[in-house]
Amino acid sequence: MSYGTCFPLWRAGAPDWDAYVRAPFVTALADGRLPRGAFLAYLAQDYLFLVHFARAWSLAVTKAGSLAEIRACSATVHALLETEMRLHLDLCGRAGITPDALAATAEAPQNLAYTRYVLEAGYSGDFLDLLAALAPCVLGYGEIGARLLAGPHAPDYADWIATYGGPDYQALCHGTAALIDNAVESRLGAGARDLPRWTQLQDRFSTATRLEAQFWTLAG
Repeated sequence: MSYGTCFPLWRAGAPDWDAYVRAPFVTALADGRLPRGAFLAYLAQDYLFLVHFARAWSLAVTKAGSLAEIRACSATVHALLETEMRLHLDLCGRAGITPDALAATAEAPQNLAYTRYVLEAGYSGDFLDLLAALAPCVLGYGEIGARLLAGPHAPDYADWIATYGGPDYQALCHGTAALIDNAVESRLGAGARDLPRWTQLQDRFSTATRLEAQFWTLAG
């Protein structure tokens, strides 16, 4: 899946990309072999992750340099709170897990490492640092969802696959890619890839990808 211009280049430079998007967890989710308990444990951790992710995208609003960037980041916050978190609440609710129980879940070390890294990138860096750290999650889930939806998949986790492979989330991915491309060009110019700053952004993206790959392991 190709989203924009910067993302394919960062993805190609991230050693752990395949370990992330083709993790055993993802394969088992697609063919229905993933134990329901492991899926629910992942959902609980991911719900907490999304809380911090919404905070990170809200931080991006304050780091943005234009009204268009502010609107794009605000739209992502809305999608996280009203679409992704709603999916988690619905799926967990069917299993008898209440919103209060989800909120009371203890954060796994993998969750702490990833979410705090992204927030630190925003606090210590600029808008581009934050986008590079945020991109693997948004666009990686889009890539996974699109691939699984287009191929054969068991019905067990069809709602999850349909959400991330569906048109609304795919539109969010393309919008995020455009936000990244425009932000890079406006700040670094057409020759961005030849600058030392590009290497720094690649490192941000690669680290976040490695932490994203490790996130799948928290479900056991």
